[in-house]
Amino acid sequence: MSISQAIKNAITTVSLRFNRSSLLRWFQKLIVFIVFSLILSHLSSPESFPGGKSYRFPIEGFLSTIILCVLIGIIAELNFLFYKKKNFSKKVEIASISWFMASTLGYITVMYIPLAIVLNKMAGGEIEFYYLLIGLLITLLVSFILIGLAYSLDIYNLHKLSLKGIAITIENGGKITKLTYENIAYFYSEHKIVYAVKNDGLAIATNFTLNDLEEKVNDQLFFRVNRQIIIHKDSVDQIEKIANGRLRIRLKTSIGNDAIAEIHISRYKRKSFMAWFQ
Repeated sequence: MSISQAIKNAITTVSLRFNRSSLLRWFQKLIVFIVFSLILSHLSSPESFPGGKSYRFPIEGFLSTIILCVLIGIIAELNFLFYKKKNFSKKVEIASISWFMASTLGYITVMYIPLAIVLNKMAGGEIEFYYLLIGLLITLLVSFILIGLAYSLDIYNLHKLSLKGIAITIENGGKITKLTYENIAYFYSEHKIVYAVKNDGLAIATNFTLNDLEEKVNDQLFFRVNRQIIIHKDSVDQIEKIANGRLRIRLKTSIGNDAIAEIHISRYKRKSFMAWFQ
């Protein structure tokens, strides 16, 4: 088999896996939308309650609820893709999830109000603020539950990926080295060169600055303790309180550099460091 054929086969395999994964993800969301629409449409009126003497399948309510869920789904998906690229790819935490939910509900509000007014006008009804507000609150509650059900697994998978699956690619002297976050103990700067130190003590020169790395790496795992060093959470061996509210940090991996063997955290950074470490 030629090299070009092998590359084509590899690309085809990856593409198939991606398509299957994408289809499975959309299928799961479709099931959530349908089940949720069935529940809502059956709870919308007494005649729709299962088991009742006058029960009939609420086809109109089911279709209208499906349309509402699809609109909510489109808004949520577009916002999720935005947050996935800008926020979730680097850091998944309660604050970023809260902003995702709040902004999505905000977009749904912007969509709902003019849509409700137009539909009410088309039906020949009068617009009453009370019913508009109640409808909006119910829609936002439904949206919150629906988005939580549809995207909880996606967000959880991104959280796991942000903690373990990310790697950094280092190019130096014609060599390319790929290090996963789990294998990096810390980064440090010496004589204007930044080194990545692995857990086994091997130091690799990089073409980054510490400022570059501070923006690039996951700040759930890495913390810039001073102008020279960024450490990985798992590389911390001991934390000791010392004078003037400072902390002294000892790392599991050392390379004989005095600045790394014993790191001091200023009292100004102590609170943020402990919040990150805990």
